[in-house]
Amino acid sequence: MPSKPKRPCGKPGCRELVSDSYCDKHRKAREQRRGTSASRGYGHKWRKERLEYLEQHPVCVICKAAGVIEAATVVDHIIPHKGDDKLFWRRSNWQPLCASHHSQKTVREDGGFGN
Repeated sequence: MPSKPKRPCGKPGCRELVSDSYCDKHRKAREQRRGTSASRGYGHKWRKERLEYLEQHPVCVICKAAGVIEAATVVDHIIPHKGDDKLFWRRSNWQPLCASHHSQKTVREDGGFGN
């Protein structure tokens, strides 16, 4: 099976050809700026709350609205919290989504993960 052709690094001006989004140099710099998941609020408490929420809301709301039953694997913040702790923990701002719909929503709202 042929592999995907390499493309330039996602950092503007970098000409390094990569099979992923960024070259090693720019991936490390990007990860340092973004911080760890725990530093962004997704630590032990979040993992516990997320599991409980998905047990109570097991179906993706977008799939369900389309008449499809697909397991939710992601707890999405309807309004992006952008570091606001109150909004982060407000359950009325959460919705269960399948990974596919969460990815689509993230790209639509912020142009992709980490932006």
